[in-house]
Amino acid sequence: MKRNGLSAAGLLAALALLALAPPPGRAQAVASAYQAFSDILNPDPNSGLTTFRSLLVPMGGLAEGMGTAYTAVARDSSYFESNPAASSCLDYTELAVFHNNWIADSKIEGAVYTIRYKGLGFGVGGKWLYLPFTAYDDFGERSGSGYYSEAMAGFNVSYNLFPGYYFNGIAVGATGKLAYRSIPAVEDESITETNNALAVMVDLGMLTRFNFVKLYHARAKNASLGLALKNFGPPVLGDPLPTAATFGMAYSPLRPVLISLDLTKPINLLEPGDSERLYAAAGTLVQVTDFFQFQGGLLVKGGNPRLSVGTAFTIETIRLNVNYTLDLTTQLTPLNRISIQAAFSLGDLGRAELAKRVDILYLSGLEAEASGDIAKAMADWTEALRLDPTFDPARDSLKTALGTVELQQTMESLQRLEP
Repeated sequence: MKRNGLSAAGLLAALALLALAPPPGRAQAVASAYQAFSDILNPDPNSGLTTFRSLLVPMGGLAEGMGTAYTAVARDSSYFESNPAASSCLDYTELAVFHNNWIADSKIEGAVYTIRYKGLGFGVGGKWLYLPFTAYDDFGERSGSGYYSEAMAGFNVSYNLFPGYYFNGIAVGATGKLAYRSIPAVEDESITETNNALAVMVDLGMLTRFNFVKLYHARAKNASLGLALKNFGPPVLGDPLPTAATFGMAYSPLRPVLISLDLTKPINLLEPGDSERLYAAAGTLVQVTDFFQFQGGLLVKGGNPRLSVGTAFTIETIRLNVNYTLDLTTQLTPLNRISIQAAFSLGDLGRAELAKRVDILYLSGLEAEASGDIAKAMADWTEALRLDPTFDPARDSLKTALGTVELQQTMESLQRLEP
């Protein structure tokens, strides 16, 4: 049956098309979102405008295994390239050596040593990128050969402000760095003289750890935030350094699982308008056993996302970390990079033993309080605070005990005043 020239089937089809059609503005929003996503994966037109690009290549270790999303994680010597504030928060003194097979026969060797005295942390480290180099003249004859190299050395210092038991404090730090670029001598000496260069720069960082929606019991905090400004310095031979500002966050929803996210904005200090686009990195770490962990990460930067996976084995005081990195362009390409880290734990300067003694004193004070011996309880808590002034539970208990003693003294004085 037809009515006004429109069949029932045609009416249903028209209604269906109307329902599926996006309302005004939605189509434009979808197109904008698609364009933004495409821009992320497209090559950045401003990439390659900075010098000393080896500063952006990770030495390896846990930082690379987590896709470089390490600014708020920073739990071992890999902090040296990620967040200079972390040396004042590390548990152990550590010496680490790195080897990274990079692209086009280039390799990176690195080493970091870090130590902490209470809230003051120090670190020294460096890395060296090198690759075979051959120069040819205008007639195709070899005019020189050797190794092109870029080397960096730095010294780190950081301090943890306002540390406590419930809140780890706010760590701040800086790393001063020198970098040198060397090109082999060739017949045309002007090539070497005009390209060998020395760079001076500084990294600045902040790190804080706290508890957030924690569903398990552990003294370690399960969330952290970090900020870092890296490679901040004057231009070299007219080219800017690869300066970048990074904000990072990390969260452990379950005891063995850690996830992290870094957002990085490159900054061209000579021409801010030519700065590269914002890019992101995400990482995860799964502690399978006490001696084995798995890590993975994804770095999305321009048209060349990178996927990293790795494992770490701990044998007594030695940790071995192996990472595999793949480059992703329009399709998954074969494995092309591998990095190895060997980290040696050199102890904690007695911090674990001190924490154990403080715990024993605190529990002893609780037992004494429960039995009515307030004096012994206060003595135990006072000694615990002498050993560790940041142990807030002892301070809170001591404050409560002092209030109890004062109340008892007040009641006794009132009783003596009664006729």
